[in-house]
Amino acid sequence: MFRSRIPAFAKIFLPQIICRPETGGKKIVYLTFDDGPIPETTPYVLTTLKKYGIKATFFCVGENVKKHPELYAHILEDGHFVGNHTFNHLKGWKTSLNAYLENVQECSKYIESGLFRPPYGKMTVQQYNALKNKFKLIFWDVLTPDYDLNVSAQQCLDIIKKKTRQGSILVFHDNLKAKNKLTELLPGALDFLIREGYEIQPVTNNISK
Repeated sequence: MFRSRIPAFAKIFLPQIICRPETGGKKIVYLTFDDGPIPETTPYVLTTLKKYGIKATFFCVGENVKKHPELYAHILEDGHFVGNHTFNHLKGWKTSLNAYLENVQECSKYIESGLFRPPYGKMTVQQYNALKNKFKLIFWDVLTPDYDLNVSAQQCLDIIKKKTRQGSILVFHDNLKAKNKLTELLPGALDFLIREGYEIQPVTNNISK
């Protein structure tokens, strides 16, 4: 079942995860992208963000960075921020602790960052305990199902419009599954957020709960 928000019970078992940081009363949202970089999608995202003058945080898969180092360099050159998303986009619930930690470490060889987001938002308590003091664990407040081929760009945009609130960490995807939606979804979402008076920021190492 699709959930646009992390369920409240997850924060009981994983209390240090960051989903919706305090903004000091400011109308701020945080823009993030998962799963890239890939040549089919990431360049469009970068071009669009540059057009709007907006910075974001890209949670990159290490294997994709290894395959496309020039794209990763482009992300950094454009002033965006990056985070570790494991080397092979592992599902934590189906991966042993040692294998998971080794995969995160392998990703760290290609991505220098103190930010980590578990693929699918799934990690065990043991994985959480092993990583919570090494990384800031960035989850989300609003997830767009742009990766779902059965969900339209308009439906994704409707979720953004309905669910976004002050402090929301928003998740889009610069992967193949999202490719055909982003040309409509990303400008539509950015136009909406700007129109509603939100300040759009990247997630950085300075973020706190």
